Amino acid sequence: MSESSAEAVAEAATAAVASATGAGWRRATGVAGTAIGVLAAGAAAGVALERMTVGRGMRRRARLALDSAGPYGTLRGTPGKAYADDGTELYYEVDDVEPEGGPAPRRRRLFGRKAPAPVTVVFSHGYCLNQDSWHFQRAALRGVVRTVHWDQRSHGRSGRGGGTPVTIDQLGRDLKAVIDAAAPEGKIVLVGHSMGGMTVMALAAHYPDLIRDRVVATALVGTSPGRLGEVNFGLPVAGVNAVRRVLPGVLKALGQQAALVEKGRRVTADLFAGVIKRYSFASRDVDPAVERFAERMIEATPIDVVAEFYPAFTEHDKTEALACFTGMPVLVLAGVQDLVTPSEHSEAIADLLPDAELVLVPDAGHLVMLEHPEVVTDRLADLLTRAGAVPAGATVMGYGSTSSAAGPG
Repeated sequence: MSESSAEAVAEAATAAVASATGAGWRRATGVAGTAIGVLAAGAAAGVALERMTVGRGMRRRARLALDSAGPYGTLRGTPGKAYADDGTELYYEVDDVEPEGGPAPRRRRLFGRKAPAPVTVVFSHGYCLNQDSWHFQRAALRGVVRTVHWDQRSHGRSGRGGGTPVTIDQLGRDLKAVIDAAAPEGKIVLVGHSMGGMTVMALAAHYPDLIRDRVVATALVGTSPGRLGEVNFGLPVAGVNAVRRVLPGVLKALGQQAALVEKGRRVTADLFAGVIKRYSFASRDVDPAVERFAERMIEATPIDVVAEFYPAFTEHDKTEALACFTGMPVLVLAGVQDLVTPSEHSEAIADLLPDAELVLVPDAGHLVMLEHPEVVTDRLADLLTRAGAVPAGATVMGYGSTSSAAGPG
């Protein structure tokens, strides 16, 4: 597709979105969705074509079967709520370390003083996902270390934002509110994927004292310090230029008619399933239930939230904040075939933190923690050991697998 034809398709979609009403709106929504899909899918056209050869009813029955049988995203902890500085309710869950056969112990007093608070590992998820995206790592670390999993604003079970444009800086302040509520004492390990990694960087930019005084290790997974506006998403120059030019306007228009767009999304679900697979995974043998799990998380993100967050990424630049992580154990991990936050961005982080461990996972895409959970969990367990968050002799089991024979992990 040439640049001029790509722009024509996208501009037609924008115009249709702006003018459509009633049945015409539904038709225009499909056009807009298809335009974005064509531009974004790139080499995924083959995936979409393959899906077209299978009956829609059969695909629907397959999705329902995977939804009922898939064990992923079913882990739950003790719920809690934090409140952002603008009043947005932020939902989190805590997995405490419990002794065998009993509830989480109260902190004992030693010589009239409280015993040290346990180390807490705080997981932050990415754009259009939720806390369940860490399913395998959460399963593996249960009973080994205290963990906190939270839903970013407007995602998962957290409340919608206050109506102001979302910024990565705001997400950093949100993370501070969650830490204050869920881990007010003790040492902390920060783990962030994609937007969650950017959230961790924003926390460092705003609260360097917190990083210095309480954070003992950090893991940055499939994320970026900035310059996301230069990412080409694996598209040819013509396609990516068109996307950059018109996609913000298309998303804004779609976000203004969210209820009708959601109906249109169901109509184009098969096309977007192929796009999601293309931009989430790189290997061919991912468990279909894991693929469907990723689809469900992304599908659950309303279109107006997608539009509301999108501009924040081109403005994101937290390169200077990375200096706050100097002198502590840091894991920087990415999939070699990540098309969303390319591995070169992780290499740039590692260049600024020369003592960090850089792990580039072959045959892995953006959702590396779901695609190759055993690698991510292994390196995370090593990081926790080096930071003293878990005893050197502790055994982290149940990494899980994305092979078709896998259980929940």
